[in-house]
Amino acid sequence: MRRLALFLCALCLAVPAFAADYAKPDRKEVFGDTTVHYSAFTSSYLQPEVASAAGLIRSKNQGVLNIAVLKADKPINANVSGTVRDLTGRITPLSFKQISEQGSVYYIAQYKIDQQETFTFSIKVDAAGDSNSFSFDQELFPGE
Repeated sequence: MRRLALFLCALCLAVPAFAADYAKPDRKEVFGDTTVHYSAFTSSYLQPEVASAAGLIRSKNQGVLNIAVLKADKPINANVSGTVRDLTGRITPLSFKQISEQGSVYYIAQYKIDQQETFTFSIKVDAAGDSNSFSFDQELFPGE
């Protein structure tokens, strides 16, 4: 599980080289002293043992949205919800699951990727008595 935590931390905190959102290359939103890091990618990037440990489906047609919430640079628990919208306007609710390990807390959701397209993610984070929302667009490619 330690490998899972380290891998997910690296995905969440690193600027992804794949499918980057050029308007927000740092992949985070800041709300006062609360920072939300996010990363969306195709689950085929995950090693099989990492996907299995996290309970994720590893496939070229499955995306993963990974979110970490920090307050004063320390991980905190939050309620994370959201949706993903494709170019046809189809909105799919995201079901986040919390992964906690060795002082790290992540929220992970999966969604389907049928073809290369730009997705719009709308996220709501309730943490430490505050409620914040943000959205971002990201182009994703199945099979990569």
